Amino acid sequence: MAWRFKASKYKNAAPIVPKPEACIRDVCVGSYQTYGNNICASAAFMAFNWEHVGSSMAVLPLDDCGRKSKTMPLLHAHSDTITDMEFSPFHDGLLLTGSQDSLVKVWHIPTEGLKESLSTPECTLSQKQRRVENVGFHPVADGLIHVASGHEFALWDLTQQKEAFVTRDHGEVIQSTSWKKDGKLVATSCKDKKVRILDPRASSPVLGVANSHQNIKDSRLVWLGDSDRILTTGFDSARLRQIMIRDIRNLSQTQKTLELDCSTGVLMPLFDADTNMLFLAGKGDTTILYMELTDRDPYLIEGLRHSGEQTKGACLVPKRALRVMEGEVNRVLQLTGSSVVPIMYQVPRKSYREYHADLYPETSGAVTYLSAPMWVQNQDYPVPNISLHPNANNCTQPRLGPKPFSASAGNEEFSFDKVFSVPAVPGLPKSDSGLSPVSAPASTTPVTTTPPLRDDEKEKSLSPTSDVDVIPNKEEYTNGKSDTSLEEEVNSSDSGYRPKTPSTAERRKLFESTDGNQSIADLRRAYEVRSKSVAVEPEAPPSPAPLRRRDSLKSRKSPEREEKRSSVPNVTTKRTSTVFGKVSKFRHLKGTPGHKSTHVENIKNISRQISGECNGFYANGTRCAVPIGGGGGGRIGVVELPLGATSIAKAPPPHPSALHPLSLLHPAPLQDWTFDPFSDQRLMVACDDGLLREWIIPEGGLQESTNEPKRTFSAHPDKIYIVRFHPTASDLLITAAHDLTIKIWDLSQEVPTAEITLTGHTEQIFAMEWSPCGEYLATVCKDGYVRIYKPRSSTEPIRKGPGPVGSRGARIVWALHDTHLVVTGFDKVSERQILLYKACDLSAPVCTVGLDVSPAILHIHIDHDSNTLFLTGRGDSTIYCYEVTCESPFLCALSHHRSGTLHQGIAFLPKSLLAVDKVEFARALRLTNGTIEPLSFTVPRKKSELFQDDLFPPTLVTWEPWQSGRDWLANKPVTPRTVSLQPPGMEALSAHSAPAPTPAKEKPPQKPKPDLIKSHVPMDPKEKQESIMKAMSAKVKIDLKLEQDSMEGVDESEWDQ
Repeated sequence: MAWRFKASKYKNAAPIVPKPEACIRDVCVGSYQTYGNNICASAAFMAFNWEHVGSSMAVLPLDDCGRKSKTMPLLHAHSDTITDMEFSPFHDGLLLTGSQDSLVKVWHIPTEGLKESLSTPECTLSQKQRRVENVGFHPVADGLIHVASGHEFALWDLTQQKEAFVTRDHGEVIQSTSWKKDGKLVATSCKDKKVRILDPRASSPVLGVANSHQNIKDSRLVWLGDSDRILTTGFDSARLRQIMIRDIRNLSQTQKTLELDCSTGVLMPLFDADTNMLFLAGKGDTTILYMELTDRDPYLIEGLRHSGEQTKGACLVPKRALRVMEGEVNRVLQLTGSSVVPIMYQVPRKSYREYHADLYPETSGAVTYLSAPMWVQNQDYPVPNISLHPNANNCTQPRLGPKPFSASAGNEEFSFDKVFSVPAVPGLPKSDSGLSPVSAPASTTPVTTTPPLRDDEKEKSLSPTSDVDVIPNKEEYTNGKSDTSLEEEVNSSDSGYRPKTPSTAERRKLFESTDGNQSIADLRRAYEVRSKSVAVEPEAPPSPAPLRRRDSLKSRKSPEREEKRSSVPNVTTKRTSTVFGKVSKFRHLKGTPGHKSTHVENIKNISRQISGECNGFYANGTRCAVPIGGGGGGRIGVVELPLGATSIAKAPPPHPSALHPLSLLHPAPLQDWTFDPFSDQRLMVACDDGLLREWIIPEGGLQESTNEPKRTFSAHPDKIYIVRFHPTASDLLITAAHDLTIKIWDLSQEVPTAEITLTGHTEQIFAMEWSPCGEYLATVCKDGYVRIYKPRSSTEPIRKGPGPVGSRGARIVWALHDTHLVVTGFDKVSERQILLYKACDLSAPVCTVGLDVSPAILHIHIDHDSNTLFLTGRGDSTIYCYEVTCESPFLCALSHHRSGTLHQGIAFLPKSLLAVDKVEFARALRLTNGTIEPLSFTVPRKKSELFQDDLFPPTLVTWEPWQSGRDWLANKPVTPRTVSLQPPGMEALSAHSAPAPTPAKEKPPQKPKPDLIKSHVPMDPKEKQESIMKAMSAKVKIDLKLEQDSMEGVDESEWDQ
């Protein structure tokens, strides 16, 4: 038993917490009900959940510190909470995420980190509409990931984007997974209180099942390195936290069971197989336990604890990123509610001037020789170990650079050299020096018996980043670097992921200078054919589940990145806002909130109990109408806009104290309301009692709350869903109600009558919209159909076609001069969609864009002059912007506007209120929880002092009627009214004459060349001083004029006065 008294090197490892300045502070982290750790790290980056929803992530450099802005670039990964995440052990910029939205995504983090928000993944995998619980990379095979979703455990081959293995042998939700270090076996813990050992390559994958913690609460599991033991944490039947250690050779019996306390936070086990150090961080705990694992009783020896802030998540930093010259043997990143704390575990030593090799055994490197297809075919090869000595040439630096994989095209075999390698020159012998033993024919020595090589030989012959010029077989695997980049990898102290391939011109010269029997034309043809084969895209993905990446939002302007792009023949950045090479003028639109003095703040009791068919917020240039809660019936608060909010707003700034707006009182709950576009004072309100109420707001606003409208009349026998004014004719109102009819009312009569009644709907009407010319009416209905009416010709729809399949709500607008319809709705899995239809053919949409998964209905506004769509939902913080075109791709994404707070409604104002001198092409008012703020959308232009007539064509007059309602009902023709927005005295950009070319300046006379012989002869100190004085005097301008010389004298007559 003497071994018990043997001192451990890590027994006194002490946690060292840095000062607050060295931590990451002011981050926004919520409480997430997931089976993940909420934070992960590679040797270069850390990533963690952001905000209370957790659908976005913050990705920061590993050594980052200081305060973080709420507007910093984020990884907008999913539409729901991210449940688990992990960095690849072989590519420090490759991040894997899983979410409650049933999707698994792979992200590539640029070398320089996130300079702007990223929302386009490298690869998307679907999990059949089941919430994803766990994701992770295989510890040995590159390109192989595991996904635990519901009762299923699956392996995905990223190189082919298809499932390599799936098992449904779990009786409940899988809570945790962990691989053995050699990657042969995997262990899972499940909600059915059992732990399982799986061999995915065996005919019967489940090797063993045993009862585990007897509580259905969260259970975690970690494989103890390369041994046959696993450790689990969970709760017993009395809700005490437990730790269990098992040997898989006798799975039913536990080697050690340790009961800790009755805390409710699940213990997250973090294990370092090199030092046998175990860290236990409980969610919600303020203490992180440190224990050392042994292979004999007592198995767990407790070390020093760390006490600090409440833990939201925790992870270990890879060993390659440790500060070994400071005695750091491990580093735990603790995620708290507002910070990330790097806790360094240091072994005390007298001096840290030297490298303490006894503290740092060799650890797994970041280079593997095994690909996913090879592992599936029962090939095994361990990850080579590396030394952490600072002088060891073993690639301990972060492995960053180009994207490490690309999806295979069609039935082609995947190969990295098709992505990054330079095509081989025809006529030249192919080099065999880059071949690795793992890509040798099957008849050679097996991989598992490859003889050991020297370090430099391993780097050259076994490196997965070596160049392979031959066409790869199924067993071949390479990242496809050229010999030049491999040389750079060996000689450089940085990562081997910075390839510099020759430019196109250099390659062409190489072809032209090639010796051989082929002509230059043949060589060029061969080169073109080989280059084209690189960029071929598949006609369809190999599997219906994975979705290939089509474009990227990660473009950078750095010269280094541009050089990399130019060196890769198949990388072409596809800009989403271009149509046949023409870049959209509105691509870089910018949304800017108005000054604080133009806001209306502290509005109390804003109601959120409004119907889905109502936009919830309506405004004109003078006032707003907002729903107010409290009391019986329905209340509409009328808020006068302060001076500066719009060009016609006149109200004084409101008092900063709480604002209780004066209201219009109704005896029945509100359904919808709208302002008359031709009168700022008229407001029509519809309630669920089937009555319409007309209110006339006095000039200057309400003086007191009132319940007496100007007039009330019965419009429908049941509740009214939607009420709208006609866009071109005065005194025309349209209503849609529960009786499935649409009525057009003439308000010019003393008792309004329904002049036209439209029929044909079989379910609830979600939305309706007049065409800009006022000739047609489009509707979208709960029965899943889109209809177009010509009310003056027929009461039945003239066209009908399938619309959104969801039944949760929809919106519709006209686009492209009444030739197209834009519809927003939901699909069968509640994903928000944008659909574009041709008005002449509603049989199928010409374009469908999936946005995200959210319960909020997308409200649409379109600026007809620029064909710009603004889409947002109640409770969103982002306004999505798209340009509608009549050519593919039809819907082009523009710069989206993201606000710092959630909004309840958006109301856009007429074009007559725009500040065109500031290149403002759209203006809106935004209602938040208690604030109304103006929002200006502008386009950056250099010559903003000129009228940008390319952005502001003659616009339709929507603030004055074109004809009366009686004339419209009589079918009298009317000429569309347009007006120019050019302010008087402002010159148009197109008329601005180009400046006259400046005459060429005469070349100054050349200075005499210095005497090179005299310049080398040493000068006397006095001569040197005189020459310096002369040189300085020659540069100083001397003006002998006095100030009085430039003054004018007085007249002689003035002396006499």
